Amino acid sequence: MQLAVALAALVAAVGALEPVSVSLAIGAASVLSGYLAKPRFYCAFVECCPPDDHRPDPAALQQSLNERLFGQHLAQEVILKALTGFIHNSNPKKPLVLSLHGWAGTGKNFVSQIIAESLYPAGLKSTFVHLFLSTLHFPHEHLVPLYKDQLQKWIRGNVSTCAKSVFIFDEMDKLHPGLIDAIKPFLDYYEQIDGVSYRRAIFIFLSNAGGDLITRVALEFWKSGREREQIQLKDLEMVLSLGVFNNRNSGLWHSSLIDRNLIDYFVPFLPLEYKHVKMCIRAEMKSRGNFVDEEIVENVAGEMTFFPKDEKIYSDKGCKTVQTKLDFY
Repeated sequence: MQLAVALAALVAAVGALEPVSVSLAIGAASVLSGYLAKPRFYCAFVECCPPDDHRPDPAALQQSLNERLFGQHLAQEVILKALTGFIHNSNPKKPLVLSLHGWAGTGKNFVSQIIAESLYPAGLKSTFVHLFLSTLHFPHEHLVPLYKDQLQKWIRGNVSTCAKSVFIFDEMDKLHPGLIDAIKPFLDYYEQIDGVSYRRAIFIFLSNAGGDLITRVALEFWKSGREREQIQLKDLEMVLSLGVFNNRNSGLWHSSLIDRNLIDYFVPFLPLEYKHVKMCIRAEMKSRGNFVDEEIVENVAGEMTFFPKDEKIYSDKGCKTVQTKLDFY
């Protein structure tokens, strides 16, 4: 499309030139057309959908997770293995579907941003990364049938443009029940639907639902004297899938996505402890180009509130208010 527009503009300008100039302009247009027809040259100026043989560097993803995500050993391990395995599979049988669960401020949005940046340099701003907010894009319950139709058209259109499209659904716990089932056909084991293959797309669900279940398991480990790093995916994944399936406010209530086992991974985000909050503060100071002052780190962390009431182990807002509290100092 950009090539057609550029050439059309050039041809329109030719009409105002003298014969010699016209010849030069036509020659220039031919050269320009030849160069733009080559994907490598063209994609240096316009974002292009990655070719089938493009493989993002898993080492870069691992480094980004290590440096920017704190206290989430399970999420780091699952995301790295799931994404790396998927993008290096030359013939996936279905799209990759991840469902991220945990309290606010534990890193779910951060991880979706890291995933987007690992696949596309523009990250969340990429033409091929699509973010849906439940309260913004699907606010009215009486319009659910319309939303279902629109959602199918949006996904079909974008995957037709780029097979490696990424779709992120935030605020799943605020999504009207049954709405997400509209995308079930795109997540299933179909080679094509109406001539379009969805097998290379990635779908990511973000939800606060299940946060209480995750915290309960983490607290049980703490009370028994076991390290949080000893918590394994098997300790939480089944609890999460059943919990959100039976929770009317999860967005996945009685969803066929769970019933048909179309969600590949339920990824738990553990509640953050005091030491993790301090890590977030240090990282935020470094990102601003500031010297890390440990006195300020202690002051900001000390203003955060923790639960349960007696033990005060976990930050009730994770790292969500770190930026605003740091502004005060």
